[in-house]
Parts: sequence; C-alpha cells; structure tokens
Amino acid sequence: MVKKLSIFIVLLLMVSAVLAACKPAGPDCSKEEVFCVGLVTDVGEVDDKGFNQAAWEAVQQAEKDLGATVKYVETKDAKDYLPNIELFAKQKYDVIVTTGYAITDTTREAAQKYPDIKFVAIDQFQSAGTLPNVVGVVFKEDQAGYLAGVLAAKLSKSGVIAAVLGTDIIPAVVAFKEGYERGAIATNPDIKVISTFHPGGLDVAFTDPEWGAATSKQAIEQGADVVFGAGGKTGNGALTETAANSGLYCIGVDLDQWITLPEAHPCLISSAIKLIVPTVFGLISQAKDGSMPTGDFYGPVGLADYHDFDSKIDQSIKDLVTSTQKGLIDGSITTGYVP
Repeated sequence: MVKKLSIFIVLLLMVSAVLAACKPAGPDCSKEEVFCVGLVTDVGEVDDKGFNQAAWEAVQQAEKDLGATVKYVETKDAKDYLPNIELFAKQKYDVIVTTGYAITDTTREAAQKYPDIKFVAIDQFQSAGTLPNVVGVVFKEDQAGYLAGVLAAKLSKSGVIAAVLGTDIIPAVVAFKEGYERGAIATNPDIKVISTFHPGGLDVAFTDPEWGAATSKQAIEQGADVVFGAGGKTGNGALTETAANSGLYCIGVDLDQWITLPEAHPCLISSAIKLIVPTVFGLISQAKDGSMPTGDFYGPVGLADYHDFDSKIDQSIKDLVTSTQKGLIDGSITTGYVP
C-alpha cells in the first residue's frame, strides 16, 4: 500500500508539473485587446537613478494609466541587443522601448524585421532615414548642460568647476559637456572648467561609480567647488563623493536626482534634466492610439527644482537661469554647439 501511495504521489507531482508548464506565461500580446510594452536597456542598468530608470518609469506609467503589460530586459553585453529585443518581438509586443545611442542600428534592424511593432528609440537620431514604425526620442543636451554651466559659474566661489562624464563615444554626453563649459564661460569668462570623460568603453563607462568618485575627488583637490556628474552610475559616484565634502555643490543629470539619489542631498543644487518620462509616456500613448510620429522627436530639457537649496540661491541667479532658458527656447541665445 505504501509503495502504491508513493507511486501515486510521484505521478500526481509529474502531472502537476506538466500542467504548470502548459500555463501561459502571461497575457497574450498577440490579442488586439492586450497592450504590451517592453523596455530593452543599454549596457547600463534599469536602476541607474538616471537615464534607464527614467525610461522604465515611463513604461511603468503606461502600465498604470494605459493598462499595459510591461517588462524590461537589462543588456549586459552589446552582442545581446538583438536577442533582447526579440524576447519581446517574438511575443508580439505592441511597443518596444530601447535606450541609448549604441543600440541605434540594432533598433532599426529589428524595426525592419518586425514592421508591426512600434519602436520608441531614446537618444537615437534617425539620421539613416525615417522608418514608419520608429520614433527617435532626442534632446538638446547642450542646452540643459548650458543652464547647468550658468548655475555652476554663478555659485562657484573658487572660480573652478568640474564635470565628471561618461564616454565621449556617446554624442549626448559630449553635448552635455560642451554646453556646460560654454554656459559657464558665457557667465564668467575667467572660470576654469575641469572636464573628464571616462576612459573605458560602453561596457564600463556608465557603471563605474568608483572611478566617478575618484575623478571628482581629484577635481576637488584642484579647487573645484561645483561638480556636474553626467554618466549614469559613474556620474552618481562623482555626486556622492562631492556630497561627502561640506560646502561644495553638485549638479545631477537626466532626471531630478534629488528624488533618485538622496545620498547627494548635501550638495545637489539641481539637475540638468531631459524630460524623458513624460515624453516617452506620451509617445507610448500615441503608439497605442495609432498616432505615433516617426523620425526624430525632440523632448524638452531644463533644470530641476532647487529643493532645499532654493532659499540659499540669490533671486538674481534664479532670474538669470530663467531668462537664459527662455533665450535658448526662442533662439535669442545659442550654445554654439554643433553636433
């Protein structure tokens, strides 16, 4: 009897396992009434407290406001870009969001292979030509950097400011750096700007907070009293290192890092932001209703709130930042940066 009971239990477990394996993994994205949105990151991580995190927040908003089924895949190696996109494409996702300049060609390749899927390609200029199912979400990072440079130059007492940056392989990072330097010099022609790019490739340039911290420390030792960190977790390392030194200021990047990087609160006066979340969410919404634009779509940029530093910044400085932003928008002020 015991033996028969044991066999029965084994058979029952085997049947249960088979039935579990036969259950669908989730909603069927091929159905018209099911709206699915997938995010494929670049080699940065989805919790980078910056660029990728903002993209994921936009996708999560689609889940909340549009009832979308959402998932993300973090890319660990560039060779996995296409396989990661195809994880969603083969499940017939409606929209696939991809992040970063380095994934541009792969996104376009996938878009041509899967013409029924809409692609929202963040920081990916469509210079190779417009595709009917791809929108390149781009920003004028030089303008956001310019505003950060104006603020840094006005707040610096030492006359030395710094920028700790991701790789110069990425045009957006170069634009932030050029804008920052030009805004600072336009505000104070005698300002000294120490700008340093990460020496590594795409696989490490945005995930190296130790290097960011060490580079920030070196700039501070050279007299920098304002540090701009623009490089994912690498830039975050620069901000947290600056925060460990009393009396210094730092400026974040991509989104309001006061919210995402509390470790930087002691120095974080503002962030040079790209309004990724509302821009990407808006495009996902348009994809859902069939009105998504194609080609390059420019999202807005600016500076985040001053938060706890608001009362410590002279109104004249705030007014200068505001008037500079208006000038950049209406064209009366230009950064001089040419991509």
